Amino acid sequence: MESSSIPSTSDSVVGATVPRIGMSISPPEVSSIPRVSGTDSSTPVLIDSLVFVYEIEKKKLKNLLRHVQKVSLTTNIWKSKNPKIEYMVVTGHWIDGNWKLQKKVLNFVHIRPPRRGVEISNAVFKCAKEWGIEGKIHTISVDNASNNDVVVRLLKYDFGRYKKLLGGGKLFHVRCCAHVLNLMVQDGLKKIADICENIRDSVDFVNKSDGRALLFAEIAQHLHIPRKKLLHDCRTRWNSTYEMLSCAIKYKEVFPRFQVREPLYESCPSSEDWEKVEKVCTILEKFYTTTHIISGSEYSTSNLFFPEILKVKKLSDA
Repeated sequence: MESSSIPSTSDSVVGATVPRIGMSISPPEVSSIPRVSGTDSSTPVLIDSLVFVYEIEKKKLKNLLRHVQKVSLTTNIWKSKNPKIEYMVVTGHWIDGNWKLQKKVLNFVHIRPPRRGVEISNAVFKCAKEWGIEGKIHTISVDNASNNDVVVRLLKYDFGRYKKLLGGGKLFHVRCCAHVLNLMVQDGLKKIADICENIRDSVDFVNKSDGRALLFAEIAQHLHIPRKKLLHDCRTRWNSTYEMLSCAIKYKEVFPRFQVREPLYESCPSSEDWEKVEKVCTILEKFYTTTHIISGSEYSTSNLFFPEILKVKKLSDA
């Protein structure tokens, strides 16, 4: 797949694969686009319409950014499952004239393997130049991946040439707090990895068969436990693992009864396992709340960071 750069002026990327959504949100400018003669399908017209609207919105945003004094950047890597392709999204954040926090996705680009710091830094700097904000960069927030050390060092040099970085660049690099918390939790979850795997297998076993799900629901109803679908987690996202555990623990009395009536079920957690899960979930709830607060995108989080991390520190010292 060829490398592609798809800047966007919204927090979503609208493609030709979602024509209904695209047409429903298209602004009035689209109605003035002449139809392509000799085409019966609406897809080419839709693509032309989206490109037309994109160019209009890009000009609007570029003009807006001319009047912005400082822009902070965040980057994130997204991975597709099949085929495994990596994309990087670059988002700009700033305070507008009404003192409101604004953010726009500035670039969504394919990162070719192997993903190296040089390629990432080049893509970020190129994005900033395309939007005319290379001399307005305030900070960049990235996760704690080792290759990001190279990214930050190179970008600090590139943006530093404009002599606009505050404190000579000492404030340039902002580590992603949510990612730091993620590393802490992932390390803790290793202590109950086998238990998590049993619960994960249990959820899969119940959900993969309508008959099993019905039997599980009948047992839950008999025990007067409200029936909800068991949640499966994403292994790389601890918050989803927490949601899986906190959901499954409500049915800790159901699983052993389910095992009696379902001979093929072999991954039932023990009572000791559930006790450990309860203790872990009590701790994870605090991390879950803190991550949710400091990851907010509709409000400033700089004033919330320290007190929330202090709560985590006290929890870890307890």
